[in-house]
Amino acid sequence: MAIAKRPPPKFFKLSTNAWTQPFWEATARHQLVAAQCTDCGTFRMPPTPFCPCCQSQRITWTRLSGGGEVYSYTIVERAILSGMEEHLPYVPAVITLDGAGGARLISNVVEVDVAAIAVGIPLQVVWDDVPNAGVAVPRFVPVAR
Repeated sequence: MAIAKRPPPKFFKLSTNAWTQPFWEATARHQLVAAQCTDCGTFRMPPTPFCPCCQSQRITWTRLSGGGEVYSYTIVERAILSGMEEHLPYVPAVITLDGAGGARLISNVVEVDVAAIAVGIPLQVVWDDVPNAGVAVPRFVPVAR
């Protein structure tokens, strides 16, 4: 059995701007949020300066349940960077977020046998606090629904 691991924190590099900073501020409180257009209600992740539907720049940050499902994933079994060997396998995934109108987030599926991961399986967010960064990275674990 190969359990999906977390990428090492040393490879986490955060670069924010006015459009992404509220997302990361929420992660510090272990809250999963998504940008929602204040004018038409369309969710957009990643947050962008203009709504793809109505071109508004007004955003509301909507708190989500933390649930989702696997939209797409891959299993990484070979290290391409020195220092990754002990963190294999890891599973980068595109997660469709519950309650966010189809918006998706790129993250990792962790703490599960990689053979059990499939498109459509239900997930729940778990948090990895990043030392000295004041944020947490959302990762996802499978759950029964």
